[in-house]
Amino acid sequence: MGSAAAAHLAARGAEVVAVEQFEPGHDRGSSHGESRIIRQAYFEDPAYVPLVLRSYELWEDLEREDPGLFLLTGGLFLGRPETDAVSGSLASAREHGLPHQVLDAGEIRRRFPAFAPRDDEVGVYEERSGFVRPERAVLAHWRRARAAGAELVTARALSWTAGDDGVRVETSAGTVEGDRLVVTPGAWAPTMLADLGLPLVVSRQAVFWFRPTDPAAYALGAQPVFVWERPGLSPYGFPCLDEDGGVKIGLHHRGAVTDPDEVDRVVTAADVAEVADLVRPLLPTLPGTYLRAITCLYTTTPDHDFVIGLHPHHRNVAIACGFSGHGFKFVPVVGEVLADLALDGTTARPIGLFDLTRFG
Repeated sequence: MGSAAAAHLAARGAEVVAVEQFEPGHDRGSSHGESRIIRQAYFEDPAYVPLVLRSYELWEDLEREDPGLFLLTGGLFLGRPETDAVSGSLASAREHGLPHQVLDAGEIRRRFPAFAPRDDEVGVYEERSGFVRPERAVLAHWRRARAAGAELVTARALSWTAGDDGVRVETSAGTVEGDRLVVTPGAWAPTMLADLGLPLVVSRQAVFWFRPTDPAAYALGAQPVFVWERPGLSPYGFPCLDEDGGVKIGLHHRGAVTDPDEVDRVVTAADVAEVADLVRPLLPTLPGTYLRAITCLYTTTPDHDFVIGLHPHHRNVAIACGFSGHGFKFVPVVGEVLADLALDGTTARPIGLFDLTRFG
């Protein structure tokens, strides 16, 4: 979100200094792992759909500079008819007139033989779903920001203050001052935004790559991205995106609470065994050969909606955090919104769902 905000602000002529504690495209937060699902029939809430549609426009613009950054593969969202993955996807698709198909279990098995749904499960198929490459997206925004004159300070932000006379950020490399501040702290939000008392929870998440026993079933063009909801279990995954790269799969909101500075980044044999055992009934040919795994971080709000807006006591400070494991697809539009808030104090984009003060 910070790289996108820097790009949009610099493109509008603002003099931008960005502070990042690691190098852009790093693997210490929530913006790595080679792929992120992007989808339009948003099962979390139909209110997200106008934002994701604008995000698609911005992704397509960015993709023209970096072909392959954004790719549509189709998406399948499975579960019993009453699950959020199914009923929520249908609600968004119908409210916003989005193309979609409803497939019963037999149709799913015929069209996508990697899946083994129960007879009482259905799927919502959306052709306009796919994936974006997160590291490349961050770097593409940084390139745009720098080309428009933005400066990058590689240092840790320690604290910030704001007043009528401007803002100040104390970093491990010195002080940065300016007129306005955008704070996109990711998993460090509980510390950097402690004055707001936001009820954020940071958790360790692991994602895994396996080589399936039937690789052809997971090839691009054969396998869609997917989210599969069952009680207490929401695996998500991708087709095989690169030759011999394996199939990536994760378990949504399965990880333990952690501190972003002390997170355990070692993925154990028990972690691998757990995910293999849980996904095998759904994807019988997937847990063939384990290839590798990484960890990342979720920063989650109680309602799983984002936090975006102006600081209630400092109108020259714009904030975006709490993306709850489903925010990356919104990166370019959130950058645009943050530029609106920082420069104009308001935005035409619908962000009422993300009000900073909704938790009291």
